[in-house]
Order: sequence, then C-alpha cells, then structure tokens
Amino acid sequence: MGPKVIVIAGPTAIGKTGLGIELAQQFNGEIINGDSMQVYRELAIGTAKPTKLEQDIVPHNLINTHSVDENYDASQFKKLALKAIDQIWSKGKIPIIVGGSGLYLQGLVEDMTFGFQKHQKGKFDGLSNDELLQKLTLIDPESAKSIHLNQRRRLERALEVSQSNQLFSKQKTDQPSEITSDESPSYLCIALSTERLRLYERINRRVDIMVENGLIEETKWLYAHFRQTNQTEDKTAIKAIGYKELFPYIEGEKSLEECLMVLKQSSRRYAKRQLTWFKNRMPYCHWFDLLDVDKKDNDREKINRLVTDFLRR
Repeated sequence: MGPKVIVIAGPTAIGKTGLGIELAQQFNGEIINGDSMQVYRELAIGTAKPTKLEQDIVPHNLINTHSVDENYDASQFKKLALKAIDQIWSKGKIPIIVGGSGLYLQGLVEDMTFGFQKHQKGKFDGLSNDELLQKLTLIDPESAKSIHLNQRRRLERALEVSQSNQLFSKQKTDQPSEITSDESPSYLCIALSTERLRLYERINRRVDIMVENGLIEETKWLYAHFRQTNQTEDKTAIKAIGYKELFPYIEGEKSLEECLMVLKQSSRRYAKRQLTWFKNRMPYCHWFDLLDVDKKDNDREKINRLVTDFLRR
C-alpha cells in the first residue's frame, strides 16, 4: 500500500493553516507546503507563511527552500512533494499538504505531467480514463479499487502489467513500510469555503494585519533587491499578489491607500479564482465551512470522521 496523503485546499484566508496543524496533531502528521510563494526564505508577511510558533508545533516541509532569485513551478513542487511524502510516510507519519495553489495540488493528486515532453503514442491513447478503469476492473479488480480515476499514467501502467504476465496488485514489496515507485500515494482532498462576504471581510482584515506586521518594509526590500540585482520581472516571487500591487506606492506613482485598495481587490479576485478552480477542476474535494458558527462544529466532526475512515481503509 502506498502513502495516504491528506490535502487541505481552499482560497486565501480561509483557515487552511489552522486546520492543517490541528489534523497533524491529531493524526500524527507533518505538513507539506502546497503554496507557490511560501517556499521563499526572504518572504514571510506577504505570503502569509505560517509563523515560527506554528512551524514549531508541527514540522513543515517545503517552506523556506528557495531564494527569491529562483523560479518555482508546479513541476518542481510535484517532484519535491512526492519526495517529502515518501520521507514522512517512511517515518510512520501522515503527510498533510496545505495550500491554495490549484495547479500544484491538482498536478500532484492527478499525477499530471508538466513541461514540454515529446508525446509517444501508446496502446491506450484511444481510451478514456473511465474505459481504462473498466478494463482494469475486469482483469485486476484489487488494483482498480486502489487507483484514482484521474491517475491516468498509473491506470495505464497497471493495465499494461496486468495484461502481460502478472497482476499489478501482486507486484508489492514484502516490506509494507517501504515505498516503491509502483506504490503511488492515495489522496483525501478536503476543501474549505464559506459565505462570500465573510471571506472577503477576512481577506480585507488580513491585508490590514499584514501592513501592521511589516508588509510595506518587506515589499520595499523585494523591490530594491530586484532593482539592485538588475533582474527582469520573469521571477516568480516578484509576481506574487501582496507585493506587486504596492510597487506603484514605492515608485511614488500612487498613494498607499490606493495601492492597498488594489491589493485587497486583487486578493478577493484571487480567492474567487481559487474557489472556481477547486470546484471545477478538483470535483473530488470534500467541502466544509469552519468559519460559519452554525456549521463549524458539525463540519469539524465530519472532517475527523472522514480522515479516520480514510486512514483505516
């Protein structure tokens, strides 16, 4: 059996970090950062990075791994996340991925291939994922139950092996604690949402708190760094929401109030895009609201049961 991984997704300011820490404490887990900007060592306030106290409570992986001078993308995340999953699982702990970067999470869960790789036509190219799963169910039902419908490459591999000389489900190591390339992770995806106005109010308040905590100074440093190093604007870090909206203030083109209004608006629009992504592209997510006082206790209990059942399977 491959690693079992919990994914916590949702828009900015929804409470993902808090839930991740709670589940990690309850189910002996470690957190893997699934945010595209929290990898940067020099940035903390504008990226809403977990505080030092939060990181001390539960081990966090893929945080502070890159410099702002380095680019970071979904392909790198997938490679590093899979490595972290294996390491955490081998210690007998549960990997818990927390983040709001939709493509990063979808690419990992669905085992997507990134980059410009030359496509080689294969024997299963004419079949849909559903058809692949149906064929595998007839030959090797045990494997079919353990592979997610969206894990196409793994479905193809399992069907190819099972059509040859041995069932894919029988190709397991005798040491259950060891992770092999054929033991792909299985994922439980939890997504958080709430009433739109409530979320927008939290986003606006978060921006105000970031400013109080030093966002302007952090932005000035980032701006000066890229000016001094003569780097172009193709770096991932300089495109982050939370910084680029404040550059006109630093350049003297707009007032701080104007830039903060733009920042809040950009953050709200980003949250809307995140919600749309997770709902449309990751329909297997289980949705909960931990901010509505009338729902949060019941939904928290549902999450506990969901995770418990997932880990027992």
